[in-house]
Amino acid sequence: MTRKTLEDALASAGNTVDMLRNSQIGAYVYPVVPPEFTNWRSEQWAWSHSAVLFDQSHHMAELMVEGPDARKLLSYLAINSFENFPVDKAKHFVPCSHGGHVIGDVIIFHLAENQYNLVGRAPTVNWVEFNASTGGYDVELARDDRSPPRPGGKPVVRRHYRYQIQGPNAPQILEKLNGGPVPEIRFFNMDEITIAGRKVRALRHGMAGAPGLEVWGPYEEGEEIRAAIIEAGRDHGLHQVGSRAYATNTLESGWIPSPLPAVYTGEKMKPYREWLPADSYEATGSIGGSFVSADIEDYYVNPYELGYGIYVKFDHDFIGREALEKMKDAPQRRKVTFEWNAEDVARVMASMFAPEGEAYKYIDLPLSNYASSSYDRIEMGGRTVGFSMFAGYSYNEKSMLSLGIVDPDINEGDVLTLVWGEEDGGTRKTTVEPHRQTEIRVRVSPVPYSKMARESYADSWRTRRA
Repeated sequence: MTRKTLEDALASAGNTVDMLRNSQIGAYVYPVVPPEFTNWRSEQWAWSHSAVLFDQSHHMAELMVEGPDARKLLSYLAINSFENFPVDKAKHFVPCSHGGHVIGDVIIFHLAENQYNLVGRAPTVNWVEFNASTGGYDVELARDDRSPPRPGGKPVVRRHYRYQIQGPNAPQILEKLNGGPVPEIRFFNMDEITIAGRKVRALRHGMAGAPGLEVWGPYEEGEEIRAAIIEAGRDHGLHQVGSRAYATNTLESGWIPSPLPAVYTGEKMKPYREWLPADSYEATGSIGGSFVSADIEDYYVNPYELGYGIYVKFDHDFIGREALEKMKDAPQRRKVTFEWNAEDVARVMASMFAPEGEAYKYIDLPLSNYASSSYDRIEMGGRTVGFSMFAGYSYNEKSMLSLGIVDPDINEGDVLTLVWGEEDGGTRKTTVEPHRQTEIRVRVSPVPYSKMARESYADSWRTRRA
């Protein structure tokens, strides 16, 4: 039987937007990790006030790239420069399409000479694997896909466990684990610490905007390492964070996790679409929200809009360079946080008790996305001026928040309108119930929204203003 591809799926669907807006993939699941260890409110509170253990072992794919051409391959795919990227450093790796639009992003770890590990969502891993496999590069790949969302009782095995110890009390916990002072590790640099008598690689990283380290090692050692972390954190208010709260930390720290990968159009991207299978993330993913356009390119975003302009370096040749050179000096939409009006949110929630057919789209808590990629329309005076792209509730801020992008003429403090829910009663996605659209007032706010994140992050895409 001939293998079906993304290109085949697009041809059969007729319209790409319709295919993705009505995808039957269902809810995005953070696999294996329990939904809650205590409750998601306390778990959110802990990353700002005490300490948390994030288990990142299961929801991300990994791609190890090794060999003489590893740097050449990765540099050609990244908007980032590789000129100051020695061993024991990591960076936010962002590839673009030939048209200069973002395909995805991952964290890339430079582990050893000619050895790099990419960790993150599937779109970037797929793109790197395609180019490595078809471009004649002298590299070896080892891929470890995310754990299955519903293991069905079968054992789950990964190459690595991956944990983060974060929060104001994280330094004391790490020092206790290490049996003494922890090495001074600069932001996005790596070193080693000791946990349970084992040498463990560690990255200085701060998802929640607070001090801490990301640690990893062989998966079979993961439970031993976890037990040691929990014991060391017992007197320091350490909370394990479940899958319900985990993704919401980005609402406070400012990263938009899942823009639509810009792979569905362009003749130069066609070989990639013919390589991607019909059951790939790109073929089965979903678009949700009130923004509707028949043109899939209206959902693409460029690096400048996502706050990644500081990464774009024209000191090397890379896919998308020509397009980005043309757009770099043009006015750009920019990333912001939207603070949702509490009264409007309460009105939407109260509609759950209205007669059938009169309710608004359900706002799930704490994470309120119901598609792989969210695009809710942001309006000013009836004019579309941006998108809301990732939404949820912050117990720390006592507010519904979302991350998104706005036109250049929109200012911090402006009150805009978010159109909540889908048109005509909703699409056929399994996550969408019959509902009415409504309007929610939102205030344009800083990114990161959390004061702790704004003040403690190294100068980076999270903190710089366009």
